[in-house]
Amino acid sequence: MATELSQKASFWVAAGIVAHTLWTSAAPAMAYPLYSAQWHLTPTITTTIFAIYPIVVVATLITFGDLSDHIGPRMTMLYGLMASIAGVFLFAIARDVWMLFVGRVFMGLGVGLSAGPSTAALVDYAGKDATERASSMTISGQAVGFAASLLVGGLLIQYAPFPTHLSFLVLLFLLVILGGLTYFLPRDTNAMSGQWKLRLPRVERSLRRPFIVSAITVMTAYTHGVTVGSLGSQFARELVQSSNVFVNSVALSLFGISLGITGLLSRRADPSKAAILGTVISIGAMVLLAGAAIFRSLALFIAMAAASGTGYALMVYGGLAIITGVTPKDVRGGVLSGVFLFAYLFTGILAVILGKIATLSDLAHAAFAEVLVMSALCLATLILLVAYARREPLSPPSETCATKA
Repeated sequence: MATELSQKASFWVAAGIVAHTLWTSAAPAMAYPLYSAQWHLTPTITTTIFAIYPIVVVATLITFGDLSDHIGPRMTMLYGLMASIAGVFLFAIARDVWMLFVGRVFMGLGVGLSAGPSTAALVDYAGKDATERASSMTISGQAVGFAASLLVGGLLIQYAPFPTHLSFLVLLFLLVILGGLTYFLPRDTNAMSGQWKLRLPRVERSLRRPFIVSAITVMTAYTHGVTVGSLGSQFARELVQSSNVFVNSVALSLFGISLGITGLLSRRADPSKAAILGTVISIGAMVLLAGAAIFRSLALFIAMAAASGTGYALMVYGGLAIITGVTPKDVRGGVLSGVFLFAYLFTGILAVILGKIATLSDLAHAAFAEVLVMSALCLATLILLVAYARREPLSPPSETCATKA
C-alpha cells in the first residue's frame, strides 16, 4: 500500500484543494479586459465566460453532489483536480474564445466535484474543535486562492510576456503538484455501502431548517464574487479609470486578504452572529461600490474590495458552521455540495444579467444593479438569520446516527 499522509498533512492538502476552487474561479479575472480587446468581445460574452463556470458547477453538484459519500472524498477530489487541470491547460493554450468556454466547463466540473468533499475533509482531519477550525480554514483557503490568483495574474499580465497564458501555466504547475499530494491522502474507509447511482441531492427533514439558512447565507456571500471576479477588473479599468493591471489586481486582492484575516479572527465566533455581522458589512460594501462608480474613486473601490472580503468571510464562516455542526459525517459531503449548489447557481445567473446590462447600457448601470441586488439579498438574509438565531439551536448529531442524504 502506498504511504499515506499524516492527519496534519492531510488537513493542509485539503486546505489546498479548497484554495484551488477560488484560484480556478478567479484565474481569468484580470485577463477579461485583454480577451475583450483582443477578440472584440462584449461584456455579455466576458461575463458569460465567467458564468459558464458556476453553471457547470451547479450541474455537477446536482448530478454528482453525493458521489463522495459513496466513493469517498479522496477519489472525488482526485477526479475534480484532474478536471481542473484540463480546464487550466485549455486556458494556457487558448487561441480563441471557444477554448475559453470549454476550459471553463472543465474548471466548473473540477470545482463541482471537489468543493463539498474538500470542506468535509477539513472537518475530518481538523481534530479538536473540528467544525470551527474547518470553517475557518475554508475561509482562509479561499482567501489564499483568490488573492494569489489576482496578484499572480495581475503581475504577470502587466510585466511578463504572454499575458493571457503565463498565469495559467503557473496554476497548472501547482495543480499537478496538488494532485500528486492528494493521491497520498488516507484511503477512504467511511464510504456508504452499495453502488452509487445518479440522483438529485436530498437533505434529511431534520437538517432542512439549518440547511436553508446555510444555503441562503453562503449564496448571498458568493454574490460578492460577481462584483470582484466577473466584472471587478473592468470596473477598475473603466469606471475608476485605473489602467495599470497590477494596481487593479492589488486593489481587488484586498478582497481575498481581508477575507483571510477575518476568517482567522472569526474562528471561535458564534456562527449566527458572525453571519449577521457579515450581511451588515456587505451592505456597507455596496454603498462604497456605488460611491466608487459615481465619483470614479480608486480609494472607494479599494475600500469596497476590503469590506466585501470581510462580509464574505463572516457569512461563509457562519453559513458553513451552522450546517456542518449538525450534519452526520457519512452524509456531510452531499449536504455541503447542496449548499454550494445554490451559491454557484445564483452567481452564474446574476453574472449573465449584469453583463447584458453592461452591453445594452454601460458598466455604471451594471454596478448599480449589483448594488441593488446584493443589498436586497443581504436584508433578506439578515432577517432569516435573526429569526434562526432566536430559535432553540439544534443539537449536534451523533456520528453513529447515519442517515441517507
